[in-house]
Amino acid sequence: MSTPYPFTAIVGQDDLRLGLLLNAVSPAVGGVLVRGEKGTAKSTAVRALAALMPEVSVVPGCRFSCDPGAPDPACPDGPHGDGTGVSRAARTVELPVGASEDRLVGALDIERALSEGVKAFEPGLLADAHRGILYVDEVNLLHDHLVDLLLDAAAMGASYVEREGVSVRHAARFLLVGTMNPEEGELRPQLLDRFGLTVEVAASRDTDQRVEVVRRRLAHDDDPVAFAARWAEEEAALRDRITAARALLPRVVLGDGVLRQIAATCAAFEVDGMRADIVMARTATALAAWAGREEVLAEDVRQAALLALPHRRRRNPFDAPGLDEDKLDDTLQEAAGDEAGGEGGNDPDPDGPHPDGPGDGGGGDDGGGGGGVPPQADGSGTTGPAQEGSTDAPGRSAGAEQQPVASAEPFRTRMLSVPGLGEGAAGRRSRARTEHGRTTGSRRPQGALTKLHLSATVQAAAPHQHARGRSGRGLVVRRDDLRQATREGREGNLVLFVVDASGSMAARQRMSAVKGAVLSLLLDAYQRRDKVGLVTFRGKDAEVALPPTSSVDAAAARLESLPTGGRTPLAAGLLKAHDVLRVERLRDPSRRPLLVVVTDGRATGGPEPVALAGRAGRLHRSEGTASVVVDCESGIVRLGLAAQLARDLGGTAVTLDELRADSIAGLVKDVTTAGRAA
Repeated sequence: MSTPYPFTAIVGQDDLRLGLLLNAVSPAVGGVLVRGEKGTAKSTAVRALAALMPEVSVVPGCRFSCDPGAPDPACPDGPHGDGTGVSRAARTVELPVGASEDRLVGALDIERALSEGVKAFEPGLLADAHRGILYVDEVNLLHDHLVDLLLDAAAMGASYVEREGVSVRHAARFLLVGTMNPEEGELRPQLLDRFGLTVEVAASRDTDQRVEVVRRRLAHDDDPVAFAARWAEEEAALRDRITAARALLPRVVLGDGVLRQIAATCAAFEVDGMRADIVMARTATALAAWAGREEVLAEDVRQAALLALPHRRRRNPFDAPGLDEDKLDDTLQEAAGDEAGGEGGNDPDPDGPHPDGPGDGGGGDDGGGGGGVPPQADGSGTTGPAQEGSTDAPGRSAGAEQQPVASAEPFRTRMLSVPGLGEGAAGRRSRARTEHGRTTGSRRPQGALTKLHLSATVQAAAPHQHARGRSGRGLVVRRDDLRQATREGREGNLVLFVVDASGSMAARQRMSAVKGAVLSLLLDAYQRRDKVGLVTFRGKDAEVALPPTSSVDAAAARLESLPTGGRTPLAAGLLKAHDVLRVERLRDPSRRPLLVVVTDGRATGGPEPVALAGRAGRLHRSEGTASVVVDCESGIVRLGLAAQLARDLGGTAVTLDELRADSIAGLVKDVTTAGRAA
């Protein structure tokens, strides 16, 4: 077994360490989501936390880690009688992004259940993580059906496995820790809200601190055992402090004044629901216990807000998490003043120092990565500034270029889907054969049986009952009789935007409306779990502004910084899109593309630009690429060039007005392909 990197040897990352330690003190806080760029010790810190967690007492032989003092009465390995438990280390269970449903929740032996009536159950990762840590690296890439199961287990504290009337339930209470790189896409709001705290991490720009990071990492890799021994004393001290804070936690007093500050803060930042208030209260209590106090102070409330609110106040997927600290301080002071006034005290001097203030409010520098205990909650643990979109707009030319314009207000778009039946990654756009959805038929299982088609299985087994010597009530079922249910659901697609950024788009002041339409489609792609890419064309050529990615907000940032000007090389844009799709078909052949061309159809530059654009469009049509042209032409006189381009592509043309879901034009339009048009 490999020796993990010591928690106390991690350099810097105070917010990350504090968030994890608060959950170790009080698991009721609800876990932590760690957001940050790659290579910032996210996974290292989470794995190192396991060595600091107090041991748990379990029933001997119980696969579900039942507490001998209060065993689960519905435990599949029960009932458990009174007995002495055995102690073991708390587990850290990692959920791979590509795990199957059976691996997560466990699997039933359907054949034995049908023929013998036996609930033969093999526990999954949720059972292993009970009373421990469930760690999901790259949690934002987790498939939707696994997210749904995690949400159910986190909400109910139990996991249910049901297959064709056979049901198994077991306790599943765990500390949920997730790490993610925001560049690869965001989390669903439902799962985001399940994380009690969130922290933002980034690599230090301080030279000395970076040197220390490298020095310690190399020392650990050269001799992990010796390196861990160097930090054993600090690890033991931190472990003892966690144990002491856990013991102190029940005695911590959460006064009415503090509760009023918590409620006022959540109301001021307009967070949804009441979970934020509860998480803040639990976090502030854990902070007080961590500091060795029996009373929660305003500084605890402030730090709790910085950890518990940023990810709950986002209003759309493109808003970066963050909190206005000046507004936070004003809210806390106002709530404290109201409380003092209500108790008959004197009004505080607005020019004087606030008695419950966080001190100097400055950053608590630990000297470039001291390996000791993170600093107290003193306002230094912020989530950092909001990440802004890159201003380095690719492809700027020295011609008659106009500065980027702001996008119009986004709107709800009509459903655009790829026709036919795909087999791509689970999503919410186009019809596909999936593991989840409505049952459409049956087939022989290929590999392990996951979804039993009961009636088809019975029909396959029924003719052989006499030959198999059936004498009792049970059905004699053989392996060859089992039938897998085929299901139809929805898949995510690759939505590749080809956006006209030429001078003709800016000349009529249409670029703001065009950006608003593309932003609306990006929001729709986020909700439908698509990958997106962005190709722009103007001047003399086209370029890939954003290669296909799951990070829809990255596409939105590139769109906002997109300048306009120059000629309209429409053919170049279509050919560049063809190159992108050709590469993506090799990388992910099961994900079907949807080409969205946003243009007025005009083409300029070079010989016969319109004819050349038509030939490029027919190239896409010959390969069966589903496409839609968003016609941006305006004015009384319309040339109809976008509609002609749609015919060349074998797709559909919609105007900006028709793109709206509430458009009078009406119903959902499926995008047509060349084969369908024929």
